[in-house]
Amino acid sequence: MAPVDLPGSDQGTGPTARRMILGTQLRRLRERAGISRASAAWEIRASESKISRMELGRVGFKERDVTDLLTMYGVHDATERDWAVQMVKESNQPGWWHPYNDLVPSWFDNYIGLEEAASRIRTYELMFVPGLLQTERYARAVISHGDADRKDDEGVERKVGLRMRRQKLLNGPKPPRLWAVLDEAVLERPFGGAAVLREQIDHLLELTELPTVAIQVIPFDMSGFAAESAFSLLQFAEPDLPNIAYVEHLNGAYYLERPEDLEVYGRAFDRLTVDAETPDRTRQMLLKKRAEL
Repeated sequence: MAPVDLPGSDQGTGPTARRMILGTQLRRLRERAGISRASAAWEIRASESKISRMELGRVGFKERDVTDLLTMYGVHDATERDWAVQMVKESNQPGWWHPYNDLVPSWFDNYIGLEEAASRIRTYELMFVPGLLQTERYARAVISHGDADRKDDEGVERKVGLRMRRQKLLNGPKPPRLWAVLDEAVLERPFGGAAVLREQIDHLLELTELPTVAIQVIPFDMSGFAAESAFSLLQFAEPDLPNIAYVEHLNGAYYLERPEDLEVYGRAFDRLTVDAETPDRTRQMLLKKRAEL
């Protein structure tokens, strides 16, 4: 059996991305060998649904399971097997956000890892400034339900710290291209008071000067036509990582990967960017709003 081309070892900066890359590779090998998920599950004494979750990168890997599957799939090349074993080890390493796991819902844990690996992030928000763009005081006001200066709650402070840590990717060596569309209503909700909102708008103006960040605001008269709820679209430079639409709800989130779902959200975002003010006109809106505070 001819060896399979392996993804570059420097792609996918965290364990979440590496799980997905390894899972995709295992699926390709299984399909190439003509083996069903049920047969693969029998080989490692697991369920068919576990094989499906492994191939989607939704669960951690055991080295023995992976090597047993590689043998079953007819993969005996030392380079391929060494690569897979190394990916198992790296994918099982805790992400930098591990110390915050007691604060982070399980459904959001994967998003942090994918956000870190994304080469392009497109996000639409109706209620708040997106987390990647928030100032510390604005974030604290949102998390504490209005008190931008509250520092006596350890849980609130750790949540703020997590949000600030996520933002480091915007100034990293390979920052993603971030395109944020905000409903004008976001600028009318003074979380923490006028001074906090003024500081937040100043921060948004600074961010618009980054070559990798674009911000647009949808005026009230165009609001609500293209999308009824917030969502984000993540794209990756690594071809073995699927594009994802991420949509939160009250007690969880959807991670949508099907082409038909991605097309719906992609079209919605395109419509939002058309309905919104241009980046230049958005800067003027922000300056005007700041002057009114």
